[in-house]
Amino acid sequence: MFCGSRAGTRAAYAEAARQMGELLASRGIGLVTGGGKVGLMGVVANAALSGGGEARGVIPRALLEREVGHEAMTELHVVETMHQRKAAMAALADAFVALPGGIGTMEELFEVWTWAVLGIHAKPVGLLNVEGYYDDLLGFLDGAVREGFFHPAHRARLVSAETPADLLAALEAARAA
Repeated sequence: MFCGSRAGTRAAYAEAARQMGELLASRGIGLVTGGGKVGLMGVVANAALSGGGEARGVIPRALLEREVGHEAMTELHVVETMHQRKAAMAALADAFVALPGGIGTMEELFEVWTWAVLGIHAKPVGLLNVEGYYDDLLGFLDGAVREGFFHPAHRARLVSAETPADLLAALEAARAA
């Protein structure tokens, strides 16, 4: 789960993160996050843990204090670099989801999506488009397809939905395909 270390301006972002964590726990799906207890990262982890779910975090030592490492995680892996963080998260995850977030969320999302397009992994990648947060990004990506810079099949590898339940269904369908 890639998401903001901040909660954003709309209460709907935190609510969607809470719903996602609860849904994962109720379905017995483990959560992997960046290991912080702040922002949406903390909200989704707390909800998964409160629901009896498993939550693993991976956090670089340099961010341990700034993002306030979530010590209640089922497992909290402390690594030395961001590269190690991303590699560990990718190895632990069966799918990738981006909730609303900033530049770090975008960077992580685009990296795992690129890896999927290149065949480095076959795991589904999705966006939780809470209240249209990702509408402009999705429009840009569709424009890149129209302009011939992006293959439609590669664009189709990124699924999106407006609710956690719909996104999990889309990821399951993508995994089956």
